Amino acid sequence: MRSGNPALKESTFLDIATGIVVRGDNSAMTLNGTVNKTGLLLLLSVITAAFAWNQIEFTPQGPVGAMPYLLGGAIGGLVFALATVFKKEWAPVTAPLYAIVEGFFLGAISALYNARFEGIVLQAVLLTFGTLFALLFAYRSGLIRATENFKLGVVAATGGIALVYLATIVLGFFNINIPMIHESGIVGIGFSLFVVVIAALNLVLDFDFIETGVEQGAPKYMEWYGAFGLMVTLVWLYVEFLRLLSKLQSRN
Repeated sequence: MRSGNPALKESTFLDIATGIVVRGDNSAMTLNGTVNKTGLLLLLSVITAAFAWNQIEFTPQGPVGAMPYLLGGAIGGLVFALATVFKKEWAPVTAPLYAIVEGFFLGAISALYNARFEGIVLQAVLLTFGTLFALLFAYRSGLIRATENFKLGVVAATGGIALVYLATIVLGFFNINIPMIHESGIVGIGFSLFVVVIAALNLVLDFDFIETGVEQGAPKYMEWYGAFGLMVTLVWLYVEFLRLLSKLQSRN
């Protein structure tokens, strides 16, 4: 069992010392519980995103007040994400904290994109949730199956994208830009389309991972962990839709 999402992997449900499946006693992970907690995380992120959006002012000189929410949300989100991944039993606390601070980041970046391309945020939100429900339907109906080869392909592609983004960040410190893929040309749009597809396919792996956890009777706190992992993928997918739509609108 593999997931391209680093927060969701096979060892999550295994005891490190014995290598056996971790099971809850009287209170085990359920699908409904995970869905409810995912909804709560989304609600928390929407609330803080709306707050951050309203704190940003746009002047003739440029946006004012966005940077604290961008940096604070990104760094805070990374800290709470790492804490959740390495201490999954903390998920009932760290997962909501991740959603809260990530909401600040999403609100700020959404406001900046929307100021340049009016209406782009609504389009990205609709595409993100449309993709989520379409893939959930396809997964539950058996149209898409998370076979071993499927998982390996998505994990490999996700790793490749992560390396490209890491290289972009590192080279950026030296004022070196990777040509074409981050621009609004055909290659840049094609790259963004590829990333969106891979991000969407990670949802299938996440569904499979959560379903497996439920079947194996994982502890109750794993509902928060599963919701957190799904939230990570949704945030990634939403940001990639923003990037893709901005490239398409830049060509008009």
